[in-house]
Amino acid sequence: MAAKKVGNAALWVIILLLIVGLAGFGATNFGGSTRSVATVGDVDIDVNDYARAVDAQMRNFQRATGQQMGIQQARLLGLDRAALSQLISSAAIENEIAQLGVSVGDEAVSEEILARPEFRGLSGDFDRGRYELALQQNGVDVSDFEDQVRTDIASGLLRSAVGSGIEVPDIYVDTLFNYARETRDITWARLTTDDLPEPLHEPSEADLQAYYEANPDDFTKPETKTIRYAWLSPEMIIDQIDVDEDQLRTLYESRIDDYVQPERRLVERLVFADDAAATDAKSRLDAGETDFDALVADRGLELSDVDLGDVAVDDLGEAADAVFALTEPGVVGPLPSDLGPALFRMNGILAAHETAFEEARAELTGEAASERARRIIVDTTPQIEDLLAGGADMDLLAERTDMQVDEIEWNVDTFEGIAAYDDFRTAAGAAAVGDFPAVIALDDGGIFALSVQDVTPPAVRPLHEVRDDVVAGWEVAETEKALTARAEAIVQEIKGGRDMAAFDLNLQVGTDLRRDSFLDGTPPDFVATVFDMDLDGLFVLSADGDAWIVRLDSVNAPDPTTEEAIAARENFSSETALQISAGLIQAYTQSVLDETGVEINQAALNAVNAQLQ
Repeated sequence: MAAKKVGNAALWVIILLLIVGLAGFGATNFGGSTRSVATVGDVDIDVNDYARAVDAQMRNFQRATGQQMGIQQARLLGLDRAALSQLISSAAIENEIAQLGVSVGDEAVSEEILARPEFRGLSGDFDRGRYELALQQNGVDVSDFEDQVRTDIASGLLRSAVGSGIEVPDIYVDTLFNYARETRDITWARLTTDDLPEPLHEPSEADLQAYYEANPDDFTKPETKTIRYAWLSPEMIIDQIDVDEDQLRTLYESRIDDYVQPERRLVERLVFADDAAATDAKSRLDAGETDFDALVADRGLELSDVDLGDVAVDDLGEAADAVFALTEPGVVGPLPSDLGPALFRMNGILAAHETAFEEARAELTGEAASERARRIIVDTTPQIEDLLAGGADMDLLAERTDMQVDEIEWNVDTFEGIAAYDDFRTAAGAAAVGDFPAVIALDDGGIFALSVQDVTPPAVRPLHEVRDDVVAGWEVAETEKALTARAEAIVQEIKGGRDMAAFDLNLQVGTDLRRDSFLDGTPPDFVATVFDMDLDGLFVLSADGDAWIVRLDSVNAPDPTTEEAIAARENFSSETALQISAGLIQAYTQSVLDETGVEINQAALNAVNAQLQ
């Protein structure tokens, strides 16, 4: 394929510099399998790479949320599209470096592989057998892996050439620093129902009708779906499971550390650079010149930094005997530790505890039965999926399996029963009438499938159904209106020369407020409003039935000479450079993509997604 023309002259300069810098590395060709989900220029995206990328997206989501998920949920969340998008971007760069003739030698590839800890043996050195086994277990050929490493290094060089060397102008950093660290001093007061000049009148029917008609969103029932679902949880079948004695004893032995615990101590450890420093600290402690907390603070540490928690004899090494010889809280040392000489403070004694097998039987039985129930559900899932593929509805699932069928009127305000599960709520929100039902996992080991029977569009509830809510809303709105008028009248008097302190207000003072500050008893936009005010300005805010008067007393510029300020400016500079660099790389990648042919093999995508079910 002929080299593409890049419309941006500056981009060519970067590429030419890159080619000069990489002269001598040689060239390589990039091919791919015919079994591809997409083709970007001359680069194919293998179906296995796509499957692994989707799996990685799912695993990352599960780690971040703690929720288990299947491919159906992943597709609802767009994780499959995100995986494909990343692969297409990488393939575009791979195609670009192939056309530019950019590559790296075998030595660079070897260094990269040898440096990876997952390929090291017990000695800490590269283990060829471990390397080949790891690739085999992941279904990756050695030569393909090494080609990919070569490509990744070359791609990294290209990205580095595009995104490196960013220098952020001082004026830009100063602007960011001043914006972030400038502070405000204010005086403010909150007006509540106690500050009303007179009580509210009772609302008339006309008042309520007018408020009801003016605020239809507050009284609208959201879109509601009639959902029929089949559900199977471990608790539903746990009574059917028998757990034998040998299984319970094996489980007890595997968790013996939970049931048989030796005597333990609550211990804190303060490590010193050498024996002399530790001995001096202990001498001052014994003489009453300081205490353990002060020693920790003197080192610039928090107590959480030195807390070891509850420890057993085996956890303390050579210091164990002295620490466990204490019969009441105290400090011992200096004693050796794996980090150096240390003082140990013992804060409490936890007696040895043993739970016999018979005492733990009920707990173990429940745990074993629950685990067995979860495994049964996993084993049953393919049968349920086959039934759904054959056209079974929810009632047939309940007839042929242990699943229980029910119906729910679901909307975004429904949290009862199965709707308490986030997985169900996500699926219910995305489902529509006529969708093919799928088996979806729940985070407790259960599964469900659902079918939307009907959808009721949003509708305003009749006034008689929401009368109490209308009355409450009217009272809040009228109170806020009256308090706002009162606050604005006070502001006018202050502007006319009357002292703010002359009013019967509960005045509060806020000093050194930053943009991310929050004052208790103020609405969410309070501080943002303060930073939009002029010096000595007055402003009235209102929210949720209350009103606030605020006066800006001082605008304080940050001191750029402190150590903290210097570190903050450096952080602003480095973070901004990284953001600009990332933006350049993203823009460059998009430019390459715009000029590279991308073909999606939808049939292959569908086939992989089906296998991932």
